[in-house]
Amino acid sequence: MHAMHYAITLPADYDMEIIRRRVKSKGPLLDTFEGLGLKAYGIRERGVDGSPVNQYAPFYLWADPDAMNRFLTGDGFRALARDFGRPAVLNWQGLYHRSGPAAGRPPRAFTRRIETIPDGADAAGTIERARTAHEELAAADGVHTTALGLDPRRWELVHFTLWADSVPESAAGERFRVLHLSAPGSIRPAAGPHAGTVPQPERRS
Repeated sequence: MHAMHYAITLPADYDMEIIRRRVKSKGPLLDTFEGLGLKAYGIRERGVDGSPVNQYAPFYLWADPDAMNRFLTGDGFRALARDFGRPAVLNWQGLYHRSGPAAGRPPRAFTRRIETIPDGADAAGTIERARTAHEELAAADGVHTTALGLDPRRWELVHFTLWADSVPESAAGERFRVLHLSAPGSIRPAAGPHAGTVPQPERRS
């Protein structure tokens, strides 16, 4: 698994209905994208849930790194770069991913938190504590999917959780509303006891 995220910050007076219409028309195009585990089409709106900015900020879990590269060099991302400028794309090696009790319901929000592993800290111990926390979180009511990733260049962890209902007050990190979820395929578990899968959305006719 690879996690990927980028954020496009928009003007304070930007009409976010433009983003909603864009996601409504273009979001389903990735519902069958081979190699994609899931894409959560997230937005933040200035003054909502404590956000200081308007942002379009999708988050991805990729089952296949070749598919991620194919997406980044394909027509869809090229159109995004043309309309908004090419964003900096963050990505992390997957350490943990699992569906939660609310995986059968469409998610309404996600949280994303970056944790820096300080110089001199025990990286292995920090990662194991984070993984244990996600194992506990995966069993919590309202959790659709939770994942943990590592950027070893920056020594940063990303904590990502999709929520089927509103985000609990106790949840840490930036909060994004989910406009659409594309989840064309499961992410196969890696070897070991800590791996999990990205759930499939309910299919509605």
